Amino acid sequence: MLPPSQTLFRSGESILKQKDKHTSSYLQLIRGNRAFRHLWAGQVISLTGDWFNLIASAALIATLTQSGTAIGGLFVVRMVAPFLVSPIAGVIADRYNRKAIVITTDALRCFVVLAFVLVREPQHVWLIYVLTAVQSASQGFYFPAWNAMLPDITAPHELGIANAISSATWSVMLAFGAALGGLVSGVIGVYPAFVIDAATFILSALIISRMPYQSTLDRASDLSMTAGIRQYIDGLRYLRRHVDTFSIAIQKATLGFCVIGFFQVAQVTIAEQHFPIGEGGSITMGLIYVMAGIGSGLSPILGRNWARDRDRRLRLMIALGYVCSALGFLVCSSLISLPVVLIGALLRGVGGGLIWVLGTQLLLQIVPNEVRGRVFSTEFALYTLFAAVSSGGTGRLIDTSLGVSGVLALGALLLLIPTTLWLAWIYFGKRDLIATQAA
Repeated sequence: MLPPSQTLFRSGESILKQKDKHTSSYLQLIRGNRAFRHLWAGQVISLTGDWFNLIASAALIATLTQSGTAIGGLFVVRMVAPFLVSPIAGVIADRYNRKAIVITTDALRCFVVLAFVLVREPQHVWLIYVLTAVQSASQGFYFPAWNAMLPDITAPHELGIANAISSATWSVMLAFGAALGGLVSGVIGVYPAFVIDAATFILSALIISRMPYQSTLDRASDLSMTAGIRQYIDGLRYLRRHVDTFSIAIQKATLGFCVIGFFQVAQVTIAEQHFPIGEGGSITMGLIYVMAGIGSGLSPILGRNWARDRDRRLRLMIALGYVCSALGFLVCSSLISLPVVLIGALLRGVGGGLIWVLGTQLLLQIVPNEVRGRVFSTEFALYTLFAAVSSGGTGRLIDTSLGVSGVLALGALLLLIPTTLWLAWIYFGKRDLIATQAA
C-alpha cells in the first residue's frame, strides 16, 4: 500500500497500469495459445445457442401450461439429469480424451434440440421434459471434461487468466444470447430459436475439432465397470480426506439451492405474469438474463483483480457474492417496476458470478490433474441436485399465497445461513496443505 504522503495521481496511475497489464495478459493468451483460442471460440458459439434454448423452452412451457409447478418441473429436469450421470461423467473425464468428449456431446445436443420443434400442443409438454433430460444429461458429460481440460492446455501462470476469460465469456454470452434469444422467441417465435441452437452445437464441434490437444492422462488398463466405480469412489474419498477442498466444491451446490433454484423459476413467473413483453414474456425474460449476465461477467473480473488469485481473498469475495445475491432478491421482491427488477437481477448476477467463478479458480489451483475430472463432476452433481430440489420447491411455493414476491423475500432470508457458515470456515476452518501452499 502506498504511504499517505503519496499523491492521488500516483495511486490512480498505478491502478491504470495494473488494469492495462491484466487486459494485455487476456489478449496475449487468446492470441498466443491456439488450443485455448479454439476451445474459447467453441464456447462462445455453443453458449449463444444455449440461452436461445433455455428462453424458448421456458416460454413455451409457460404458454402451454400457465403453471408455476410446470415451470419448476422444467428446471428440476434440467438439474436432475446431470446429477444422475455425474458418477459416470467424472470417471470418463479422467479416463478418456477430454476433447473427444466435448465434441461428442456437442454433436448429440444438436439432434436433441431439433426435436423441440415437435412440441405444439399442451399434450406434447411431456416431450419437453424428455428432451430436456437428454440434453442436460449430455451437459453433465460436457462441463466436467471442459473444466478439467483447461489446465491441460494452459501454463500454470495462464490458468487464472484462462478461467477468468472463460467465465466472463459465459456471462457475456448469457447477456448477448439471452437478449437475442428473447428477441427471436418474442418476435419470430420459439421454434426458430431451437433451430438456431442446433446449428450452434454443430459449429462449436467443428471449431473445437481443429484444436491442438494432447491428452495428459494415462489411459487406465482396466476399463471395466467395476474399475470405473472404484475410480469414482476414490474421487469421493479424496474429497473426504480434503475437507477444505470439499468446502469449496460445495459452494456451487449452495449457490444452486439458495440462489439459482429460487431465481430461475421466479424470473419466468415475473416475465410471464407481471411484466410480459413478447410471446410468453420471452423478451422480458431475455432482459432479466441480460442483466444477470452483465453482473456475473463483470464481478469475477473485478473480484479477481482485487484477489490476485490469493486463497484468502478469493474466499472473502465468495462471501461477498452471497451478500450481493441477497440484496438482489430483496430488490426483485418489491416488483415495483421492470427496471427495478432488472437492477435486482444485476445484483443477483454479481453475487452468482463471484461464487461460481472464484470457487472454480480455487479448485483449479489446488486439485491435482488425476482427480480433477471427478472433483468437478461431483461439484456439478451437487450443484444440479440442490438446484433441482430448490427449483421444484420454488415452483410449488409460487403457486401458494406467498407468490413470487414472498418467495424471493424468503430466499434473501435463507442466504444468511451460507454467508455465516462460509465466513466461519474462512476464519476458523483448517486449510488443506495444498490450499495453504497455493495461497
